[in-house]
Amino acid sequence: MDNIGIVVEDFELTIAFFRELGLQLEGEWSGRVTGLGDQRVEIAMMRTPDGHGRLELSRFLAPPVADHRNAPVNALGYLRVMFAVDDIDETLGRLYKRGAQLVGEVVRYKDSYRLCYIRGTEGLLIGIAQELNSAVAIES
Repeated sequence: MDNIGIVVEDFELTIAFFRELGLQLEGEWSGRVTGLGDQRVEIAMMRTPDGHGRLELSRFLAPPVADHRNAPVNALGYLRVMFAVDDIDETLGRLYKRGAQLVGEVVRYKDSYRLCYIRGTEGLLIGIAQELNSAVAIES
């Protein structure tokens, strides 16, 4: 996989939100690969800290966009992206300052992960997961 694409309305706010997750802006560019005909679009490509993944943020100026930001967690189609983090509590603290809201609760999956869903900027559904190891004994 090369990247995941997300269409957004507030470009700068969304870039700042994903920077808080550790992604770095690679550049802004626009192109015509969507099949929408006469389109105008701004695109920012963001790279994960480990350099193995990218997130493409697009802001369509024309034509008008469809809005699915209030879709429930079980909606059909591509809905969320999950990020691995070193410290879920610290990450949530930073993201709350950017307007993130917890969807359910932070849960522990066996002795493997602590994870949760949040609604980030623009209502985007984001998953974050902290892998647990023997040195980390956090109970939820």
